[in-house]
Amino acid sequence: MIEDTSMRKRDHLKICIEGEVEFEGKTTWLEHVELIHRALPELSLDKISTEAEFLGRIFEAPFIIESMTGGAHEAARINGNLAEAAERLRIPMGIGSQRAGLADESLRYTYRIARERGPHVFLMANLSGVQLVEEGVKAAEKAVEMIEADALIVHLNALQELIQPEGHRSFEGVLKAIEGTVERLDVPVIVKEIGYGISKEVAKELERVGVKAIDVAGAGGTNWIKIEMTRAMEIDKEKAELARTFMNWGIPTAASIIEVSSTVSIEVIASGGIRSGLDAAKALSIGADMVGFALPLLKPAMKSPEEVEKVLRRYLKELKAAMLITGCRKIDELKKSQHVILGPLLEWVRQRAGEATAGISR
Repeated sequence: MIEDTSMRKRDHLKICIEGEVEFEGKTTWLEHVELIHRALPELSLDKISTEAEFLGRIFEAPFIIESMTGGAHEAARINGNLAEAAERLRIPMGIGSQRAGLADESLRYTYRIARERGPHVFLMANLSGVQLVEEGVKAAEKAVEMIEADALIVHLNALQELIQPEGHRSFEGVLKAIEGTVERLDVPVIVKEIGYGISKEVAKELERVGVKAIDVAGAGGTNWIKIEMTRAMEIDKEKAELARTFMNWGIPTAASIIEVSSTVSIEVIASGGIRSGLDAAKALSIGADMVGFALPLLKPAMKSPEEVEKVLRRYLKELKAAMLITGCRKIDELKKSQHVILGPLLEWVRQRAGEATAGISR
């Protein structure tokens, strides 16, 4: 079982690095968000601040390095380089699911390296909701201890598990397990999807049990059904056929941001296909508090922390440019900025959230 988990992690890395793993028939819908151009911004670029508050901490930018990997020897270099970049930029970072590290001590260094290379980083541990049901709060405590984490991410991945040849079939008791974890842990609990979005109904339940932040991880970016289908084609033909049916499933990222942010008062992380600083600006304008990046940082992280930093600094420049031409001096102003919603996103919001939500009018 331990070897199976480690091999699965290696398969995932290889497919993400070498293959085409993004959605093809669905986008984030951020292209349906238009920020309002300010021809007279009366601002200096040098005086624009990208400082952002998240879970009671102040960070240099509203950026998060999303959970990506761990549990395979190849993952150590990636996590180390990501953590060093996060340290330099003073932004939070998540690590991949720690199931393999909890099961096999020899793989724990692939996660711990993030703390070693990023001693001051706001580091987020990571377990699946299903694992919490199976192993209880002790698993969460061990995951946090493993990397001296500042928070715990509980990821929800029901659709991926259904497609995965080795995946689970039961998802009963996950909410109760999250509630028990919230009550026991000394660090905040964040719940995230892995690429299919979170609805307002689920967001309400998560807020009710004490979760401190929700990462929507909407559809439009990395498609884990495509990744698992690639594996299933060699292992389980029936699962591969199931994957084809659900290839374009999910709530687009922009729709999920609006659903969640207009429903709960806890903090919201936008992720899932965010590919520029302008995407980040749009996500913040329609309700996000922070913005997460994953796939665009994976190949750079194979090389060096400098390559990761280069990408994130480009996104930061794009974000600041968007702030200047919308007349926003601070992130809080951007989060209150005017925007126009068009096309299918407008129709989604009208049907699901009502015209008076944050996504329509701020």
